[in-house]
Amino acid sequence: MRPLALTTVLLSLAGTAAPQAIQFDQGRKIWLLKTAENSYAMGLDAQSQLQHLYWAGPLWRIDDIPAATVKSDISSFDPHQMIENEEFPGWGGVRYYETALKVTRADGNRDLVLHYASHHIDGDQLDITLKDIRDDIRAVLHYRVYPAAGIIARWSTIENHTPKAITLESAQSATWYAPPGDGYRLSYLSGRWAAETQLNQEPIHEGMKVLESRLGHTGHNLNPWFAIDKDADEEHGGVYFGALAWSGNWRITVEQTPYRQVRVTGGFNTFDFSYPLPPGESLVTPTFYAGFASHGFGQASRLLHNLEREDIAPGHPNSRVRPVLYNSWEATTFDVNEEGQKALADKAAKLGVELFVMDDGWFGKRNTDNAGLGDWFVNPQKFPHGLGALIKHVNDLGMDFGLWFEPEMVNPDSDLYRAHPDWVMNFPGRPRSELRNQLVLNVARDDVKEYMFKALDKMVSENNIRYIKWDMNRTFGEPGWPEAAPAEQRTLWVKYVWNLYDIMARLREKHPKLEIESCSGGGGRVDLGVLRYVDEYWPSDNTEAFDRLRIQEGYSQGYAAEFMSAWVTDVPNMNSRSTPLQYRFLVAMQGALGIGANLNKWTDEDVQLATKMIALDKRIRDTVQRGDLYRLLSPRTNDTTANEFVSKDASEAVLFAFRHSQQYSTTPPVIRLRGLNPAVVYKLESIDGKLVDTQTEMSGAYLMQNGLNLKLVNDYDSTAVVLKRLP
Repeated sequence: MRPLALTTVLLSLAGTAAPQAIQFDQGRKIWLLKTAENSYAMGLDAQSQLQHLYWAGPLWRIDDIPAATVKSDISSFDPHQMIENEEFPGWGGVRYYETALKVTRADGNRDLVLHYASHHIDGDQLDITLKDIRDDIRAVLHYRVYPAAGIIARWSTIENHTPKAITLESAQSATWYAPPGDGYRLSYLSGRWAAETQLNQEPIHEGMKVLESRLGHTGHNLNPWFAIDKDADEEHGGVYFGALAWSGNWRITVEQTPYRQVRVTGGFNTFDFSYPLPPGESLVTPTFYAGFASHGFGQASRLLHNLEREDIAPGHPNSRVRPVLYNSWEATTFDVNEEGQKALADKAAKLGVELFVMDDGWFGKRNTDNAGLGDWFVNPQKFPHGLGALIKHVNDLGMDFGLWFEPEMVNPDSDLYRAHPDWVMNFPGRPRSELRNQLVLNVARDDVKEYMFKALDKMVSENNIRYIKWDMNRTFGEPGWPEAAPAEQRTLWVKYVWNLYDIMARLREKHPKLEIESCSGGGGRVDLGVLRYVDEYWPSDNTEAFDRLRIQEGYSQGYAAEFMSAWVTDVPNMNSRSTPLQYRFLVAMQGALGIGANLNKWTDEDVQLATKMIALDKRIRDTVQRGDLYRLLSPRTNDTTANEFVSKDASEAVLFAFRHSQQYSTTPPVIRLRGLNPAVVYKLESIDGKLVDTQTEMSGAYLMQNGLNLKLVNDYDSTAVVLKRLP
């Protein structure tokens, strides 16, 4: 069972009621933010500078926090400003580290020193206003406490109350500090197309490590998630972790100073960043979520997953469990037509599929990837009766209907581009770089935004479309905006994302049952910013099952299984590897199950097994998608991978296990379960007889301490065990 939170224990001993999430010590000018899993504190020093004071396990007594002090200079090369942990430092005075805010005034003055001006507490939210020591330039620091989730969200609003315009050159969401010391380790997610979210771990040394995207979207190469620890593993040790909620250019800087400080600063990427603020205007930075877990990387992930499900994803807690999906892309590619899609829908329905999605090729003159993007009208040669007949057929089979769009892109060979060549990002007189034969529409323009919204809204309004697969198959290029004033042109990077979010939000508001999948050539748009508007991510174009174990392990560090679309596709896959169909199903069933195979080529045996696996998924998916994940054996360090999902009340658990290969007839490792109720007995159900143990009723205590033995003897062998608590 999960240990009782320290806060609860201490409060019980103290005999007091549960405290407020935010406390303020007026005399010593200290704020204490409290959750069930951790606490966070900052305070004002004698110069009215806001200093970070504490971030670690839960505290119940604000008097324990020492007051903020002004440190002494070490030397003329080491002034006290470089040594102190300022909560939100401006670039001014003698601060030459990664600051949170940098401005240029109209007269060229760039100095900015922020002191406390005021604060306001409203329930679980704290706003602290800092102001420059001379000019009325303000940074409002927002803190949102999630007491049960163990997470704190931070963001900032930069306000210009001076009579002249200023230009922001850096606008960060927050700076976080680990306790002073050496020996920290950084974990982060890197990769590329078809190899996203690979977990990396490396020592933190003096200097800066920059994680970022300069691509216009979240990016395949790095994901805006981090973790810092000293000696933690999955279930033991302290882990500081965070995720930045932004789908455009982002930057997270991890810095260790010569003074044993370790700080993490994140927000808008400073690359090509310039944001003018006229008098009276403001800029809001992305939300930066973070927390501290005292029970390892597993707990850190579970805290984030809970927050995503309960407070970020749309429709929760009343959203439906993710349905079994079929996507027709690999069966037809661009060769789609009404009869062919109906035939695939018939086959999908017989398997138990609940959502049928038609992919690329249904619109404009879209017969290859050379033409048609931007022309969002139904191709009359492929669908002479429109989409209505196909959608009715799909609905009559008991399935919802979904449709693929790539709204942010345009082919030069399209009616839209011929009518509006100025709508794409461009620098006049310079090349317009094509990737995948397409250009990027400048969604920062309000006319482009309105075109996109109206095109999507028209299709959804006129057809019974439940689901949109929203794709984006290239990065930005030549990010020019010649119609804007020169000083405004680089706001494109930020306004593009705001307008993108606005389109999604308006679509969902007008069509409350509409669901959206975030796809960008795979995992190019997986972040907590877009999660406010979408129901699931497409984490990678690589659907090869063995590769996906590593991709999905990295993904799970920051993102819940419920939001991970995972397909079963045909073999050999993109790397020419072939794995058994059950193996492919069990890998995909660790997320939101989808099928992308060509059903026209499946054998009777394939159909029989798929029907069985889909029925199993429907039995267990509530636990998988909304339960707690325990990563028991990692594909990075073992020839056996094991993941366990446990329902919130610990009444059900599902164990998935995979073996890559074995040598010398060695047996796979014993798998010790986690998260069960040790005081109850569970009934074990093996899906395929690969459970070595003949006893099928075991206590949670025995399963967690002694574990299970599985018959994984073949290359790419796999199994699953379902555990149900007995009355």
